[in-house]
Amino acid sequence: MASKYHGPINRTRRPISILIVIGLCCFCYLIGIWQKSGSGKGDKLALQVTEQTADCNVFPQTTLDFESHHNYVETVETSELTTKRFKSCEAKYTDYTPCHEQDRAMKFPREDMIYRERHCPPDDEKLRCLILAPKGYTTPFPWPKSRDYAYYANVPYKHLTVEKAVQNWVQFQGNVFKFPGGGTMFPRGADAYIDELASVVPIGSGMIRTALDTGCGVASWGAYLLKRNILAMSFAPKDNHEAQVQFALERGVPAVIGVLGSISLPYPSRSFDMSHCSRCLIPWASKEGMYMMEVDRVLRPGGYWILSGPPLNWKTYHRVWNRTKENCRAEQRRIEEYAELLCWEKKYEKGDVAIWRKNINGKSCRRTSANICQTKDADNVWYKKMDACITPYPDVKNSDEVAGGELKKFPARLFAVPPRIANEMVPGVTVESYQEDNKLWKKHVTSYKRSISLLGTTRYHNIMDMNAGLGGFAAALDSPKLWVMNVVPTIAENTLGVVYERGLIGIYHDWCEGFSTYPRTYDLLHANRLFTLFQDKCEFEDILLEMDRVLRPEGAVILRDGVEVLNKVRKIAAGLRWDTKLLDHEDGPLVPEKIFVAVKQYAVEGDEDQSTPNDD
Repeated sequence: MASKYHGPINRTRRPISILIVIGLCCFCYLIGIWQKSGSGKGDKLALQVTEQTADCNVFPQTTLDFESHHNYVETVETSELTTKRFKSCEAKYTDYTPCHEQDRAMKFPREDMIYRERHCPPDDEKLRCLILAPKGYTTPFPWPKSRDYAYYANVPYKHLTVEKAVQNWVQFQGNVFKFPGGGTMFPRGADAYIDELASVVPIGSGMIRTALDTGCGVASWGAYLLKRNILAMSFAPKDNHEAQVQFALERGVPAVIGVLGSISLPYPSRSFDMSHCSRCLIPWASKEGMYMMEVDRVLRPGGYWILSGPPLNWKTYHRVWNRTKENCRAEQRRIEEYAELLCWEKKYEKGDVAIWRKNINGKSCRRTSANICQTKDADNVWYKKMDACITPYPDVKNSDEVAGGELKKFPARLFAVPPRIANEMVPGVTVESYQEDNKLWKKHVTSYKRSISLLGTTRYHNIMDMNAGLGGFAAALDSPKLWVMNVVPTIAENTLGVVYERGLIGIYHDWCEGFSTYPRTYDLLHANRLFTLFQDKCEFEDILLEMDRVLRPEGAVILRDGVEVLNKVRKIAAGLRWDTKLLDHEDGPLVPEKIFVAVKQYAVEGDEDQSTPNDD
């Protein structure tokens, strides 16, 4: 019945309702257009806020410049992770070197310099606090001025200025140390000494790129080789010549704490184009020639060994050394015999200097009773006992072939295919994958430079790649303004031989232990997938505390890893007084790998109340 009487009225109202709804929608649309046009007050307010915050500098003292294509990644909070704020260590630990501490060293035998080797603290004795810089610490002089000057407050030790005064090692002037470039065997300066060596060794030709300086002092030899585009790996023990390696790194010269003792050097076979001993006091003629055999292992076929100092020129100096002629003559004769056994040919001897060249292969060797090493892997050396045996040459087809493969001159060898890869000696690495790796790292480094604008300049001179792989990061960054210590972890694929064949330098290391360096010796630390590699091996906290120890105040950190791993790292880093950022991968937010960038705050002894780290 109702439909009979009210049907016409309902038909009239339905079109009216539809028209009202359409009208409201049009009105809302017009309002939206008006606001989007920039005329609305709300948009003006938003524009003002944007303008006020667009130039916000998160790290005002460090020139970090995060570009808009990098998206900041939100930290994922988890209930089991809470920020632990690390306390400062006592002032007496300002130069703490965990694996080379004197008190622990004295518990070990002095025979074969065992007590000067690495002796790391057990887990329950690790120092888990922040090592602060000494009062008055100043950012080191930029390279190349740092080669000649260092601030006294940074390395406050005058012992060498007295003991080595006549040898021009180092002088104290006002508030700085001056390094005249002298050495025990080159008081006229390293440049003149290197010029003499260059009359025999093809320094400057590109054939000599990597060098080893055994018993380096303050590393003036390595310092003056840098301007000739040669990277010297210098080492010396932490002994009564206090802070010699610390001086070297403060000057901007590659160096580590180390000694030729009872264990093998932490470098692969056939690494160096040249090895050098300038009055290094290594007993070359003892231990059946073991130390010369270890140098031979790391010396590239065709490489040079340079010896200056005792026992050479013994006829002139034997009385000064308080030794008899017979004793000196016998020592030099044994060195000559071992050199011949190693297939080294003497190329030069004049005054205090002698130079030998290692044969390019074993075809011409006439060894009658040599003890040949039986190991199948001459690169497996971490904490391995050194033996008095000769590492055999790789096989060759003819007498003109360079054993292990001939290298191109530098810089061509930097991106040429390394012989170890060409000969399929690195599992899983092909020529194609090596070339792709180079392209990838060029892309990564270009991206890094957008975030850290001074990367590639002398602001970041001492750089370490903590998980170097094939050396792609260092190769892409290569410049006379900097050097990179390429670290290959002992649990990673052994690629350090490839790194050296590219004309770069590096070292083996286990990041569950302290690195063989002093605090505050690196400007920038880089690591690719390091924490994923070590996540089941040791605590992230210990690795990060070690990074903080070796990093200079206001130094930078760049990490690449999975987002979950980096969120854990970031949580710990908040307690280290680092300013941090977590960025998306260069290819966008959908890539699970992220980039962690941090800057260590400036702090010196007595600075207990630190500002809260910036963590965006």
